[in-house]
Amino acid sequence: MKFLLGLVVGLLILPIAVMIYLRVGHPPVAVADRPFLLEKQIVRAPLQTRIEKEMPASAPIEASGTNLTTGAQVYREECAGCHGLYGRPSAYAAHMYPKAPQLWAPHRNGVVGVSDDPVGETEWKVVNGIRLTGMPAFGKVLNATQIWQVSVLLKNAGQPMPADVTKLLTTPLDYGAEAAAVATPSPAQPMNH
Repeated sequence: MKFLLGLVVGLLILPIAVMIYLRVGHPPVAVADRPFLLEKQIVRAPLQTRIEKEMPASAPIEASGTNLTTGAQVYREECAGCHGLYGRPSAYAAHMYPKAPQLWAPHRNGVVGVSDDPVGETEWKVVNGIRLTGMPAFGKVLNATQIWQVSVLLKNAGQPMPADVTKLLTTPLDYGAEAAAVATPSPAQPMNH
């Protein structure tokens, strides 16, 4: 009976201690804080398992000039702010937690960005986003073709690109002009009040 009572008390103390720590302690909630013990491993394992289970096996589009150019335009508008451009890393990506990967920078063994990932994995991440990171889900923002065009572009990031794609991926972003374009409604689409 003492064992059973000890077990019940022990099982109650742990969640109460965790709640007290979360309420009055100093859990790492700011970007600059150190991560929880085993935080990366705890998040990475189920993420990778789910991606492997759900990702498409291949892209339904090819890496044509048109798809790469459109993918670069979408990437520039939707992704470059966090993931950078070719030779131009994002100014604030290093201040995110976790840091946003720079998708045009070489890393492990000279691999550029996520070009070593299966294209279906990139597509899954773009569609669904990733919890506990700054990666949003674009599944309701972009259409399926745009998502595949970005995914195919990133799969080919380490390959030579057509001149128009290279220009899109190396020209600095002009946040002022882009913000003004978003804030100013076009005549065909009046603002709803």
